[in-house]
Amino acid sequence: MGILEEAAEIALGRLGDRAARLAVERVVVGLFFTGVKLSGGAGGVCYTPIKAIPRAVCCPSSAGRAFDPVGLAGTPVGRILPALGSDEPIKTAVAVACLNALTASCWNAGAFGGVRVETGRDAQDAVRMPPGTSVAVVGAFVPTLRALKQRGGTWWVVEQDPRTLRPDELEHFVPAGEADAVLGRADVLVVTGVTLLNRTLEGILDRARSDAEIAVMGPTASLVPEPLFRRGVRVVGGVWVRRPDQLLDVLAAGGSGYHFFDTLADRTVVERPG
Repeated sequence: MGILEEAAEIALGRLGDRAARLAVERVVVGLFFTGVKLSGGAGGVCYTPIKAIPRAVCCPSSAGRAFDPVGLAGTPVGRILPALGSDEPIKTAVAVACLNALTASCWNAGAFGGVRVETGRDAQDAVRMPPGTSVAVVGAFVPTLRALKQRGGTWWVVEQDPRTLRPDELEHFVPAGEADAVLGRADVLVVTGVTLLNRTLEGILDRARSDAEIAVMGPTASLVPEPLFRRGVRVVGGVWVRRPDQLLDVLAAGGSGYHFFDTLADRTVVERPG
């Protein structure tokens, strides 16, 4: 069972009978993020994998690659979550957003398993990367890269698209296909939650050092944290959607995280106990 499936099982178990009564109220597949609001009022978001859907070129070829939007509202959560393992990126994004909304439902119901969640804090501030440690960043995290440029030392950025990097970051660029060269060497590993969506996170964590400081961050990583903790992650950074209707309106208009962070959704940090 993968991380997403484990997280869904935990969330459903914590909600018990309440989970069976939850259904999708609204879905928005935005340019940058996909968002879901559940009937209980909780919301969740996930990165929209635009670059992963090259076959979405016209209506006939794309019709079967997403959930049928006609009648999607009212669909029980239990009928959406199996798409966590789908080969269709948009279906998976909707399912992950639904899982994150289900996680928010646990939080709202006081069923978060005793894990302490901090709000209003950037997860980067919880990552331990003192001078002298080597750092591998999977994904172009602006706060992490900014901190590394100020700190100096040895660091790498593993990215699929170097165009996301600034000129002074390119000297640290490592193509995604060559990630093995640095993942096992890094003292600190900071990973984008998008790797949950493309199913690469398990492999990344398998290649990390057992004593590495590991953080998984981003709105996509707003799921119950235990499956990540079990795989060596110490810091999980996500978001809690505070105003789901307004956030979905922003996503529908092409908005990004800059348009909802700290206003419509609070940043969250969960650290592994012990």
